[in-house]
Amino acid sequence: MMTYVAAFLSGLLGSMGFGGGSVLIIYLTLFAGTDQIKAQGVNLLFFIPCAVVSVIINIRNKLVKYRLGAYIVLGGAVGIIVGFFAVRHIDTSLLSRLFGIFIFAIGLVTLFQKPKKRSAK
Repeated sequence: MMTYVAAFLSGLLGSMGFGGGSVLIIYLTLFAGTDQIKAQGVNLLFFIPCAVVSVIINIRNKLVKYRLGAYIVLGGAVGIIVGFFAVRHIDTSLLSRLFGIFIFAIGLVTLFQKPKKRSAK
């Protein structure tokens, strides 16, 4: 049951732009006993259907800039290849610590970030 709750929260937060993958990775590593690399792999697989739905919705709403999207996809593909080979040489405990530092840093930036001023339309 806890797995379903974690998956639901992860999907809900991810769809609202809050980084639901962090919830899923934290659940899998701390409560389900999954090692960090497998948890991040599951998170990436979980992300694919969410991303596909988001892209379809944004295409229908004519919010996609195809040229920019092509650069992002190319950069993502390069990142996947580099990450795939790099993760083989990184110890799981180091990867867990790096992930924790990353989440902490994102939290600090979010906490102390000044709100953007909205432009009048």
